[in-house]
Amino acid sequence: MLIYSMSVSVDGFIADREGAFGWTAPSDELFRFHLAQVRELGGYLLGRRLYETMLVWETDSSLRDNEARAAFADVWCAIPKIVFSRTLDSVQGNARLAETSVAEEAAAALNATDKDVSIGGAGLAASAIQLGLVDELRMFRYPVVIGGGTPFLPPVTEDVSLDLIETRTFGSRVIYERYRRVRDDSD
Repeated sequence: MLIYSMSVSVDGFIADREGAFGWTAPSDELFRFHLAQVRELGGYLLGRRLYETMLVWETDSSLRDNEARAAFADVWCAIPKIVFSRTLDSVQGNARLAETSVAEEAAAALNATDKDVSIGGAGLAASAIQLGLVDELRMFRYPVVIGGGTPFLPPVTEDVSLDLIETRTFGSRVIYERYRRVRDDSD
């Protein structure tokens, strides 16, 4: 499956008007949950900004200051990543620049593994959602209203039916919501 998973404010934004997302710092409990989810992935499609944000896990050894963070860095470094960018000439680590369309790269990533693949970055995920490629939405809803910024979901021209398949509330009051897209015979 292709999964879109991000932290989101109650009013539906993944970053505020200045592009900041400091309000999404995970508790230890939530960090361990993220680690478990990332361990289950066989690939990751990223937009440039998310790639650059996550690159520190591959380049900054100070982030390995405890067992959980070191484990996350190891898992993150091992995941094959495809980066979509119009401005980057090269990428580092276990990553490559996308060479084809979102649909083609997503299909290739899914065919290359027997695990789920994640897609991240609002713009890239918006393209995949509009093409009907995303199978699951996973939101970590933080108890904050930020009033504007980068929306988690794009505008759509047709309803997208979802089934709520899992919820969990963390001690930090973050609510995890997992939705699977309802596919009909034409999908």
